Amino acid sequence: MPVYEPWDSKRGAEIIAENSHIEGPTLVILHALQEAFGYVPEAAIPMVAEALNLSRAEVHGTFTFYHDFRHKPAGKHVLKLCRAEACQAAGGDKVAARAEAKLGVKIGNTTADERVTLEPIYCLGLCATAPSAMLDGRVVGMLDEARIDALIAEAQR
Repeated sequence: MPVYEPWDSKRGAEIIAENSHIEGPTLVILHALQEAFGYVPEAAIPMVAEALNLSRAEVHGTFTFYHDFRHKPAGKHVLKLCRAEACQAAGGDKVAARAEAKLGVKIGNTTADERVTLEPIYCLGLCATAPSAMLDGRVVGMLDEARIDALIAEAQR
C-alpha cells in the first residue's frame, strides 16, 4: 500500500511547478498531488489556479467533475464497486448493499478504523463478468455474496 506524505504547501508548490509545463496540466497536477498526499487538499486548488493562470472555479470544477479525486485521504485499502448499468443489472446493487452493511459505511466513506474506503466507480470494462469491483487496483469480476465477503475480509486485514 502506498504511504502518503502529510500535506505541506511547499511540497505542493514543488509538485505544481514540476508539472505545470505539461500540455493540459490541470489533470496531471491534480493526479500528482493525490499521488503524493493521498487526496487533493483544498488549499492546493488556489495554488494550482494561480500557477496555471486559471480561476479557482475552473480548477475546482475539474477536481469535482472526476470521481477519482478525493477531498480527504483514503483508508489503508480502497474498495471500488462498479455502479454502471451493466453491473447494476447483474446484481451490483445487492453487492453494494452487502458491502455497505459489512463495512458499516455508505459508498463514498471510510470505515472508522480507516482500514477501508468504499468508493463508486463507473465502469471497469468487465461488463461480461458483472458485477465487478476493484480492490487496491486489482479488478475482480463475477461478484456474489461470497466473493464480496472475501474482498472485504482481505481489505480489513
